[in-house]
Amino acid sequence: MASTTALSRFLTIINPVRAIRDFRGVWMQENPYRWRFALVAAVATGSIFWTMMGEEHRIEPRPPEITWITTFKPGRTDAEIMASNIANQREQERLKAEQAAREAKAREVYEAVGRASGMDVDAIKAEGEAERAARAKAEEARRQELIAEIKARQGE
Repeated sequence: MASTTALSRFLTIINPVRAIRDFRGVWMQENPYRWRFALVAAVATGSIFWTMMGEEHRIEPRPPEITWITTFKPGRTDAEIMASNIANQREQERLKAEQAAREAKAREVYEAVGRASGMDVDAIKAEGEAERAARAKAEEARRQELIAEIKARQGE
């Protein structure tokens, strides 16, 4: 005996072929009111859909939230702004120097591991330096391009 799952039992209950066959059997029975029932069912279904089509619900969009920069006092002078920018630039340079020192230390460790492993560390180091120089050159070219673009906009 084959085991039936709940899904297969459910699908046999809602089988559309059986539903159509049952409807056809009931429809074919002689009943003087069948057209009236069909008309009432069609009118009820149509009125429900007609009512739903007429409804309209719109939600007003929320106004955007504006976040103002609150870290600067509103009445700063140009000198205060420049001093703040210079201090920030010094901090950025300090952070870059720290990062460069960490990277140099890591390169030294990798060189020591490479030498211990028998690798050609000098060739690898030259290749890495070439890549870093190319990256720095590309960044400088991009920076010069952006400066030229800003100057062109200011000249308009």
